[in-house]
Amino acid sequence: MMDAKFAEIVEKGIQQKSGLITFLQQIQETYGYISREAVAELAKQLKISASHIYGVATFYAQFRFEKPGKHTISVCKGTSCFVMGSSGLLEILEEKLGTESGHTTPDARYSLEAVYCLGCCAISPVIQVDGKVYGNVTPREIDKILKKYD
Repeated sequence: MMDAKFAEIVEKGIQQKSGLITFLQQIQETYGYISREAVAELAKQLKISASHIYGVATFYAQFRFEKPGKHTISVCKGTSCFVMGSSGLLEILEEKLGTESGHTTPDARYSLEAVYCLGCCAISPVIQVDGKVYGNVTPREIDKILKKYD
């Protein structure tokens, strides 16, 4: 796991006396997620336990431990979207994609996540795919949206 990018992150972080969260953010930014190998190597380099790293990282929702899919689908579950039926949209997506929220499809095509406010309450319910926002989404529109990413 100790490639040149990883070594650079660790070396720079040690020189700047970065905290663990900064290391984790930089690893995720570089690789898209935090792998088991990255945790093991970071623990070795920082001389702390892997369980300590996981304890810190799992406290924060921002960290991912699964390689992301080619496309990321975010379903807003903020109050307005929830009231307008986003939970049903999430269930439909889970069924169609064959994965649960917080995970990636077996073919690594999609990562599915529930988020708690995309700031688009006026057009709820909202889903976002790779940063593109789709508003006033109905269950019938899900297939059309997914086809754009096939």
